Amino acid sequence: MMKVVLFAMNGSYSHSNLAIRCLRPYLERGGFEVVLLENTLRDRTSHILERLYRERADIYGFSCYIWNLEQMLNLSHALHEILPHSKIVFGGPEVSFATERFDECSWIDAIVCGEGERAFAELCLMIRDNTAFSRIIVGTADSESVMKNEGILYRDGEECGNILYYESSRGCPYSCSYCLSSATHGVRCKSAEQTLADMEAFENLQVDCGIIKFVDRTFNMDVRRANGIWRGLLDSRFTKKYHFEVCATLLNEESFEIFSQFPHGKIQLEFGLQSTNPDTLAASSRHINPEKVIEAVRRIHAFGNIHVHLDLIAGLPYESYERFAKSFDDAYGCCDLLQLGFLKLLHGTEFRERMEEYGYRCLPNPPYTVLQSKWISYEELQRLSHIAEVLERFLESGKFVHTLFYLTPLIESPFRFWEGFSVFLKKHDTRPLQKISQPDAFRYFLNYAAQTLCQENDRALREMLATDFQAHENKNPPAFLRN
Repeated sequence: MMKVVLFAMNGSYSHSNLAIRCLRPYLERGGFEVVLLENTLRDRTSHILERLYRERADIYGFSCYIWNLEQMLNLSHALHEILPHSKIVFGGPEVSFATERFDECSWIDAIVCGEGERAFAELCLMIRDNTAFSRIIVGTADSESVMKNEGILYRDGEECGNILYYESSRGCPYSCSYCLSSATHGVRCKSAEQTLADMEAFENLQVDCGIIKFVDRTFNMDVRRANGIWRGLLDSRFTKKYHFEVCATLLNEESFEIFSQFPHGKIQLEFGLQSTNPDTLAASSRHINPEKVIEAVRRIHAFGNIHVHLDLIAGLPYESYERFAKSFDDAYGCCDLLQLGFLKLLHGTEFRERMEEYGYRCLPNPPYTVLQSKWISYEELQRLSHIAEVLERFLESGKFVHTLFYLTPLIESPFRFWEGFSVFLKKHDTRPLQKISQPDAFRYFLNYAAQTLCQENDRALREMLATDFQAHENKNPPAFLRN
């Protein structure tokens, strides 16, 4: 029996790879022995290579994304040197477009573009039967099997991170100019009944599971189906945490009524706002009303039982540094987590094709992050990058929640507050943010906020910081926080 290794390299140990699990049942039905191997970017290359070599597989499939392509190229090349007769196949979103980039990578025997379940299994059969095959293989949709019969794809006892991924739909009804979903057409969905049956299967799965993350690009594109699933998850037999990417403007009153009933922390909702600039949204093919998005997100956040995540993207067309500051201020305070991301010019997207028109310059290799455009300079994007790092440490960490709840109504411009704090930190400590201790972080926050606000707020500020320190550090606050 021929052996196929499906290899994934995840961002951290908490993640797992859904793509290789999508391929596994097709290969097993074809009579192949299938081995799943998962590592992380932090693992030593020599250890990963040894692990791959020990399998001595006939075929190795590499699952490629923007965060791991360089490592996948290096590992596969080295593997070819020591196992020259094994076939090496690349697949995944990062290799599905502009395949000419890999013309000189002679050790790669084939590249599967697009949906790979059926295409990769057929390729493996051709390799087994010594049948000639093309180096570039374009996968085709297998809607009946992929979306209706495969279940949850995880198996009892297998090693995986505590974030498990689930696909209840494939495709997206929208065509955002920066997203790879715009390069494909058509949407297929599992029914609400089958999705809930799969959630019951997760309840019986014998693995450590912290959260089930739906990878659907727009989970509630069919609001009736989405409401049916959400209402079903209210049942106490569903005990996991669930994460959904949602379009705010598609929610209806039934959606809000269901959300209000969830136990605290049972679901998480992620919304893509990206910008409040109408010109920017139009250029990005995002036909949304930003005011309605913010209103819906604020309404859900006010329930107090759901973690709400809102995304902004810096570097989009027609958005200068100052206009991005307005988008930030418009969105601030309506959610638990305001994520400041940066535009990436992915192969296969409209923005990648219009680089010259928009004056885009980006990193030449993954993740292709924008460096400048006609509307925003490199220096300004770097300033936003430093602000994003500060937000990650002080806002996204959740370790200053009481302090920020107190401060938010007192801040005239949240963007200017965090911009100023970024400058303050660089002036007073040259270390990377992750090297700054928690006591120092609290002291810097106190000193900056105290000089930014009027003196009469100093006592309350110290009290809030002391509360946060004690809650998250599990010890008494330092002397400078005691009144």
